[in-house]
Amino acid sequence: MKLSELAGELREAELTGDASVSGLCTDSRVAGEGDLFFCFRGMHEDAHIYAAEAADRGAAAIVCERRLPLDVAQLVVPDGREAMANISAAFYRHPEREMKMVGITGTNGKTTTAAMTAAILQEAGIPAGRVGTLGAEYGKIVVPPSLTTPDPVSLFSLLRDMADAGMKAAVMEVSAHALALKKDAPIFYDVAVLTNLSRDHLDFFGTMERYAAAKKLLFTPQKCAFAVLNADDAFSRNLTGVPHMTYGLETPADAFALVESDTLRGFRAVLNVQDELCEVTIPMTGRHNLSNALAAACAAWRLGARADAVARGLRAVRVEGRLEWVANYRGGDIFVDFAHTPDGLEKSLLALREHCAGRLIVLFGCGGNRDAGKRAKMGETAARHADFAVITSDNPRYEDAYSIISAIETGFCPISTSYVAIEERERAIRYAVDLLSEGDILLVAGKGGEKYQEIMGIKYDYDDKTFLEKLVGKS
Repeated sequence: MKLSELAGELREAELTGDASVSGLCTDSRVAGEGDLFFCFRGMHEDAHIYAAEAADRGAAAIVCERRLPLDVAQLVVPDGREAMANISAAFYRHPEREMKMVGITGTNGKTTTAAMTAAILQEAGIPAGRVGTLGAEYGKIVVPPSLTTPDPVSLFSLLRDMADAGMKAAVMEVSAHALALKKDAPIFYDVAVLTNLSRDHLDFFGTMERYAAAKKLLFTPQKCAFAVLNADDAFSRNLTGVPHMTYGLETPADAFALVESDTLRGFRAVLNVQDELCEVTIPMTGRHNLSNALAAACAAWRLGARADAVARGLRAVRVEGRLEWVANYRGGDIFVDFAHTPDGLEKSLLALREHCAGRLIVLFGCGGNRDAGKRAKMGETAARHADFAVITSDNPRYEDAYSIISAIETGFCPISTSYVAIEERERAIRYAVDLLSEGDILLVAGKGGEKYQEIMGIKYDYDDKTFLEKLVGKS
């Protein structure tokens, strides 16, 4: 494909020279013959300094935000990130136009809602791929995770593979970062879903107002045809500028649920979606997962799924690391969960509290080099809702783990003294498991299905669930 053809996808661009482009590249170290190299000013460094290396390695052309003194074709654009998204979509022949696109955003619940939506669509005869925190899955193909919403080159390559594999729909987790950084710029969503909005990512956005503004970008006439909104979340009231339907458990809504049974291992309920009734079994605990199921049912209903497909899809869905039961040990139940925000942790603890005959024990930490302001709030949440806490490391990254633990303690200690701090996560888990007795529940929170722990910039292979299964003797 010619660079001039790709330039035609952009509203504003200055082209110098032309070249045949055979690949897209964002890392100068792996640039090859015929590649189009993207560079722009980032949060931590200016990638224009790597353009010369990319050209030396054979890159045919450069997309940049200022003209560079290089003897290579250049496309100068005002916003390199947006240009990368639009060019990536064009290079891969706009796969987003060949499938029904579902975008799911929210602080918590994106992964579960996406998995449920894809499962329902599949049962409705609409082959659906999904992209998100757990990676991507379409047909029998599983792609390992990278980011909640991959970079545009990876994203549109993946969507092309999905379309070529016969997928008729793609269900995407759309993070606030992705919206703010325009990773999905060319995508117009047939359905956009809001799960909820609570504190997270303030290390990047600075304020809740800016974080909310990023989420709101998904719910405009320019970005989606239809919205599915959580009536139980106040933020939804700001998103009614597009055709929409609401769902809720506590607030009158277009879609709601009547619970028939609620156990530690799941729900049986009747969903009412636009006056169409559906009796479902959901093999996941917690009212927040019932809310996620409603959101998924509404999104799939909009694309043509009906009650029988909803029931089959929700019955079959399994979501790794989302309030997932691991084992019963000494009469106590062990769960792992991705909860890493105060709201997420509260929802999971409240869900388990309803079924806890003994002590509710929680093990958690907070990530380093991320929103430090939520650490004390996480401590406060654990102190209020658990009987005992084991505070440990999560992904400390480049921070000292004990400094993070100390920040958590500032929120925990004014409310409760029933805790212990153990930095090393495996040792902390051993301690927590040894506490279990008949009727207790242990929630190991923060990582869920995550397969690594990041310490001083190094990602070590690690999985809470695998470690727990080995520890308690479950094969």
